[in-house]
Amino acid sequence: MVNKSRWFFHPIFVFVFSIVALGASLVLYIYWYVGVSAGLADVVRRFNLDKNQIFTPQTWVVILILSILVGIILAGIFIIFVYNQKLIQVYRMQHNFINTFTHELKTPLTSISLYLETFLRHELPREDQVKYTRYMLQDVNRLSDNTSRILNLAQIESKSFSGEFVTVDLVEFVTHFFDQNGHLFQNCHIVIHNPSKQSFPYSVIVSLFEMLLMNLASNAIKYNDSETPRVDIVFEPHLRKLHLRFEDNGIGFEKKESKKIFKKFYQIGRADDMTAKGSGIGLYLSHLIIKLHGGSITAESKGPGMGSIFTITLPRRLQAS
Repeated sequence: MVNKSRWFFHPIFVFVFSIVALGASLVLYIYWYVGVSAGLADVVRRFNLDKNQIFTPQTWVVILILSILVGIILAGIFIIFVYNQKLIQVYRMQHNFINTFTHELKTPLTSISLYLETFLRHELPREDQVKYTRYMLQDVNRLSDNTSRILNLAQIESKSFSGEFVTVDLVEFVTHFFDQNGHLFQNCHIVIHNPSKQSFPYSVIVSLFEMLLMNLASNAIKYNDSETPRVDIVFEPHLRKLHLRFEDNGIGFEKKESKKIFKKFYQIGRADDMTAKGSGIGLYLSHLIIKLHGGSITAESKGPGMGSIFTITLPRRLQAS
């Protein structure tokens, strides 16, 4: 429970109070000066004095400069406040990421440990041994994927990734990837559409582009409450660019989330109420991979329960001839 006696230490209250205090100081100073000037003007008229000896032109210049300086101070306070709020938001997202990713690591480790203890304590039939071994291999692959994702993220962010670009036909590449990894999407219906029947040669880093496809497909399945998750991958050629659309029948999202979901550590929902899913780096990593390939990625949805569309845009001018 928050200590209500310390509400006045809240950053928003301090920010508003500082702005009001500084603005009030300037207003009171100008009000005081106008009042004093009016009194002096009355004295000048009463005793027929030379007003140029009392009212100097520089006075209003000083007030103008003072007002500008106060404005700069106000702007500085506002910038510091916004920066501080962003730092707090990043800290919260990092905290959620650590909690979620710890769970992502701990769950398969606990599962593997239980299976190994079962092997040690019991004599199991060959059929059960094979079944539990497969479960352990799935958990090992899950750990490997999470670890590789973090390592690749660090390498891409530091611009130290050493992969080589290879020219591939994107339609064949995407089709082959999902054919080879069909066992990972057994409960999902993935359909690839190429209405133009064209080939689309493009230079890609194979391992990263495969990770991109895995992230987008996994994301469509993870955020999906349908009995049979579906992903339609559509190639849409344009004059100078190629759109590669991933359309799913998942839970969708609010329009305001469309740009936030590509931020590092960002998760739809809050980790403290158990509505957040994933680690918060999958789509951020996808954004970096596409950027590395000279393209961009966007997300859209008609709303909760209406599915999502992730669109990869690649410049066709970079394609091999």
